[in-house]
Amino acid sequence: MARKKAKHTIDKKMIIEAFADMAKSKNIDRDLLQGVLEETLSMIVRKKYGMESNFDIIVNMQQGDIEIYMMRDIVDEVEDPELQISVEQANLHAPEGEEFEAGEEFIEEITLDNLADNFGRRLIALASQNLNQKIRDIEKDQIYNDYVNKVGDIIIGEIYQVRRNDILVLHDKVEVRLPREEQIHGETYRYKKNQTIKAVVKEVRRSSQGGHPDIIISRASKEYLSRLFEVEIPEIYDGIIQIKAIEREAGERSKVAVMSFDDRVDPVGACVGMKGIRIHSIVRELNNENIDLVEWSEDDAEFIKRALSPAKIKEVQIDKETRSANVVVPDDQVSFAIGKSGQNVRLASKLTGYNLTLIKEGGEDIDLDEFKVEFGDDLYDELVSMRIETAREFLETAPEELLEIEGMSKQLLLELRSIILIEFDERESQAMKDRINNAEIGYIDSAESVATTDNKKEDSSEAAPVETEEKIKEVTREVAVETEAITKEATKEVAVETEENEDESTEK
Repeated sequence: MARKKAKHTIDKKMIIEAFADMAKSKNIDRDLLQGVLEETLSMIVRKKYGMESNFDIIVNMQQGDIEIYMMRDIVDEVEDPELQISVEQANLHAPEGEEFEAGEEFIEEITLDNLADNFGRRLIALASQNLNQKIRDIEKDQIYNDYVNKVGDIIIGEIYQVRRNDILVLHDKVEVRLPREEQIHGETYRYKKNQTIKAVVKEVRRSSQGGHPDIIISRASKEYLSRLFEVEIPEIYDGIIQIKAIEREAGERSKVAVMSFDDRVDPVGACVGMKGIRIHSIVRELNNENIDLVEWSEDDAEFIKRALSPAKIKEVQIDKETRSANVVVPDDQVSFAIGKSGQNVRLASKLTGYNLTLIKEGGEDIDLDEFKVEFGDDLYDELVSMRIETAREFLETAPEELLEIEGMSKQLLLELRSIILIEFDERESQAMKDRINNAEIGYIDSAESVATTDNKKEDSSEAAPVETEEKIKEVTREVAVETEAITKEATKEVAVETEENEDESTEK
């Protein structure tokens, strides 16, 4: 077998160190790097010798060897230059004292020493560019896969740039991003360059422009609070205590519902810890955010009572179909139940999944005449005739019944209810809004509608409203004439009676 020899003069130790440094700095497995290098060399071999060329590439990163063996058949007349070589051409590379004959296999060996001579500067530059691009792609894929597996995990990084809308953080030499909406409210001023920061990996997105993956971290998410509980409370990590639900307004207040699978373990007490040491460490990490621990219950009414803590609740009336509940609260507990800017009742509503309406104990009520101006005299009189005499009675009356009243519309009903609810420091439930908006109104309140309905029995025409209007005018005139006659008769009777009385007085 004929072979074209090549001498090795490049320092293999340098090659080995270069491979090792590349694998370490790019955090790429050596076998993967070796495969990329072989693929790149195959690309330039095919570009020079043809796509059908027969070759073999050996890359040994442990010993620093790179060898390419080009194999062609020796023939008298070359028909396929990619797979054949002439006897004359082969003999040009034959060792001294040897000659090649047709039918033998010619093997050309290409090593690092003659790599540039064989392929030229252009192909070598192309190979270098291709290799660097493949390594960058591998690096991006590896970063993406690593951090996809870390979604939901807490990481600790170092701030290296504070920008207007986000903060760039380095974690294991990888850039991650903390957007403004994922920062804890009131904490932004504390962020400084080179400061250590703790957050949870929330999302990993592939870059649309071929750059590094966009890794989003968060300190404001519910997942971050959940992970902090797992870190600080061994019973949660071990599965003895389970977090059933979390609702949070980052930097302000959170509510955490927990339950225990062991009757001997108090879930709330275990989370608080001795002298509050466990919960205090979490509160400090969250910039002194208030955390309400609630013991979860299968009884929805009981769970709602606990969720509204620190307020003490008197009674809870639940409607499971509409997922709404009326909560009776003692007068001195109303402010606690509502919380700052409605925060307590808002978080409790989200935590329990119920739309909560707070009602003061004792059935606080207001006479309906207090709203007479808003209702108008006619509507007020109609409501009183229906024995609706207080604001609470008006709110508790079925909206379908109220919509039967002449002059009452869906929009007006919603406005009147809103006015009354504001006086009670309450808010309208979405279920009631939907009920009113979807109600069917059966009352017909216009002469035109009546006329149109009558005409359907005979024939639909535009003359009906006019005819009805004329009838109304005619009836009005008849009533006026009759009233005038009655008035005149009564006047005559009074006059006669007065004359008789005067005659009697004169006689006396």
